[in-house]
Amino acid sequence: MIESKPADYLRLIRMDKPAGTLLLLWPTLWGLWLAADGWPGWRWLCVFIAGVVVMRAFGCVANDLADRKLDPYVARTRERPLAAGRIGVNEALGVGGALLLCAVGLWLLLPQTAQWWAIPALFIAVAYPFSKRFIALPQAVLGIAFSFGIPMAFAAVHDAHPPPVAWALFFANALWVMAYDTIYAMADREDDLKIGVKSAAIFFGEKDVAAVSVFYALCVSWLSLLGAALDFNYGYYFALLTAAGFVFYFYRAYRARRPESCMSAFRANHWFGAAVFAGFAAQ
Repeated sequence: MIESKPADYLRLIRMDKPAGTLLLLWPTLWGLWLAADGWPGWRWLCVFIAGVVVMRAFGCVANDLADRKLDPYVARTRERPLAAGRIGVNEALGVGGALLLCAVGLWLLLPQTAQWWAIPALFIAVAYPFSKRFIALPQAVLGIAFSFGIPMAFAAVHDAHPPPVAWALFFANALWVMAYDTIYAMADREDDLKIGVKSAAIFFGEKDVAAVSVFYALCVSWLSLLGAALDFNYGYYFALLTAAGFVFYFYRAYRARRPESCMSAFRANHWFGAAVFAGFAAQ
C-alpha cells in the first residue's frame, strides 16, 4: 500500500507551483473587468477566483493521470507524486473527484447561461492531456481551455451568451497561451521526442523562437486593436507597452533554448497577464 504525505497531495494539484494558476487567473479577470465595465463585485470575483483555483488543480490531476506512464521518462516530470509512485491512481481519482464536487458547488452559483458554457470548458480541460498524443499543436487546445474563463465571465455578469468582444479577448488570450506554452514545450523537447509526444516546439522545429515571437506580437497587436475599438484611454496602452517590455525580457531567456531558461521565461509570463489586467483596471 502506498503511503502518501500531505505534501504529495499539494504537489499533485501544483500548490507548490502557482505560476499556472496565475496564468489562468489573469485572463479570467480580464474578462470579468471587461464584462462588468469595471469592478465586477465581490460575488463574481470570489466565485471566479475560486473557480480558477479549483479547475487548475483539477486539470493538473487529470493531466497527471493521463500522463502517469509517460512522466517517468521526462526529466522535469519524473518526480511528480503519481509518476514517482508516492500517490496511487485511486488516491488521485479521489482528489480529482473531490475537486469536481467543489467545481459543481461553484457551478450552481452561476446563472443558467454561464452553466451551459461551463460544460464545454470542463470537456476541453479533460481532453487536453490526451491531445498531446494526436494533435501536432496541443498548445492550441490548451489555449482554448485557458481562455474559457473569459466567455464564462460575460455569461455570468450578464446572464446572456458572450458578445463578440468576449471572443475577441478569447482569441488574444489563446495567442498568449500559444506563446508561453510553446516555451514550456521547448524545455521538454528532447524527452518528448523520445516518448513520441507531440508539441508546438517539435512542430516548429528550428523556427520555434520565431513562432513564439510571432504569437506574442499577434497577441499584443490584437489587444491594441481591441483597445482602439473600445476607445480605451492611454492608461491601457501604457499597460500594453509594459507587457511588451516583459515580452522582450522573455525573449532574452527563451531564445537560448536551454530548458532552465525556457522554464524561467514560462514562469515569469504571469507578469504579462498582470500588466494587461492593469490596463483593463485603468479604464
